[in-house]
Amino acid sequence: MPRTADDSWDIATSVGATAVMVALARAAETATDSPLIRDEFAEPLVSTPELAEVREQVAVWWAPEPNDDGVEADPDFTVDSQQMIDYQAVRTHFFDAYFVEATAAGIRQVVILAAGLDSRAYRLDWPANTTVYEIDLPKVLEYKEQTLASHGAIPIADRRSVPVDLRHDWPKALRDAGFDPTRPTAWLAEGLLPFLPAAAQHAMFASVDTLSGPGSRVAVEIFGVDDGRRREAEQKWAQLRARREARGESTSFDPFDLWFNDEGRPDPARWFATHGWVTESVEADEETVRLGRTPPLADRPFANRFVTAAKR
Repeated sequence: MPRTADDSWDIATSVGATAVMVALARAAETATDSPLIRDEFAEPLVSTPELAEVREQVAVWWAPEPNDDGVEADPDFTVDSQQMIDYQAVRTHFFDAYFVEATAAGIRQVVILAAGLDSRAYRLDWPANTTVYEIDLPKVLEYKEQTLASHGAIPIADRRSVPVDLRHDWPKALRDAGFDPTRPTAWLAEGLLPFLPAAAQHAMFASVDTLSGPGSRVAVEIFGVDDGRRREAEQKWAQLRARREARGESTSFDPFDLWFNDEGRPDPARWFATHGWVTESVEADEETVRLGRTPPLADRPFANRFVTAAKR
């Protein structure tokens, strides 16, 4: 369904379903012989009966393109499930390491923006007295809490749910949950930015800056289509969708339909640097190679980076 300014969802619909796709990738990686990351909670989170339809939709989305119609699939725009699994493993590894470094530096207050099915509060080796705040829509957080509780999972950190839309007054909800803006905080915005309107992204960055005590850190995943190739990408994805519809396949699950493509979206590295933070950027493909995985084809139109910043 097209996005609207005040739409909502649960874990099985709209943006919630993309969190299921990501957790399915983490579960697949964890099940390999030599996993880059271990998320033992991903599999139980995505294996419930209420997510059966989402699992089927993701399987269709990840299915390789057949050549039975005599037309070769365009490798630049064909969905590759293994590349998706590799990418999620790489990005999870990167941000896991970010939190390890942040807590080693003494930070004991963590905020995960749009937490989805993130299980870090349960699986990372948090130091004593660490509080992890998870912000997401109420139904998403309820599903995760109830599912993990049914499996006897107990958070390692002091996990606090903050059920609020990031387009609303989430800073107040965060403070009401016990957040202290005078303390250094480690923030994470992973798998989030294109799902926010540009104005909401700008407001979120401003709030992170205001709520961060000295020594705070922030990590942001940048992903999307390179602006110079957006029209080309949209045309090719439309062609791919038309071919699948002609074969009678479901095209109801398409994460790109859920992105906001409005103008004026601030670049995270530039924004935080301008506001006095010391920033670093890592190209996702470079990190993929460093960790021994095969990067996507060089000519793909996607621009993925991991940005970290520290407040002076």
